[in-house]
Amino acid sequence: MLFGKLLPREGNFFELFNEHGKQIAEGARAFTRMIEHYADLPLREQYAADVIAAERNADRITAEVNRLLHKTFITPIDREQIHGLINAMDDVLDLLQDATETMQLYDVRAMTEETMRLGDLSAKCCDRVAHVVTLLPKLSDHTVVEAALKTCEEIDKLESDADRVMRSAMSKLFREQPDVRELIKLKAIYEQLESITDRCEDVANLVEGIVLENS
Repeated sequence: MLFGKLLPREGNFFELFNEHGKQIAEGARAFTRMIEHYADLPLREQYAADVIAAERNADRITAEVNRLLHKTFITPIDREQIHGLINAMDDVLDLLQDATETMQLYDVRAMTEETMRLGDLSAKCCDRVAHVVTLLPKLSDHTVVEAALKTCEEIDKLESDADRVMRSAMSKLFREQPDVRELIKLKAIYEQLESITDRCEDVANLVEGIVLENS
């Protein structure tokens, strides 16, 4: 069973965060490949299926974390921090899945340059989220603390970059897109992609709080 292979046997919270982070990174990579190969329908469908599979795997990991919270008397960090972090991470993949399904349902004609840029920024944010959670078990090491805080700053900067791309994309869309239906589709997709970076920033803020409290 695939799910059994995904989960560490000892049920360690930090390892579960790490496994979830891997699903976020894999889902983001599949999403990026989907928009890169959007014109190739079989490839588009294959990568869309990969995004959805990553989201389902992550849901199971989230459920396992919440189950362990009820069973574990002593947790490595505050219970509310564990609960908040795993659910914030899950929101990232939920939005990746939403954006994937929106593109399929709306039958968008082609990927715009702005979609590609927002997708790339989202994927970079997701990679940094996956990286930063691997650092949580090692917060007794000062260099790891610095690396974690630096990664959180990088996520914040990427989110700001996505905000700027989003504003520019919206301005161009309303000035240049003559087809109202296509405008509505692209507006929804731009907003979803920018929201992915917002949720990554939420994760970064939670991680920063954990780092500062536990280092």
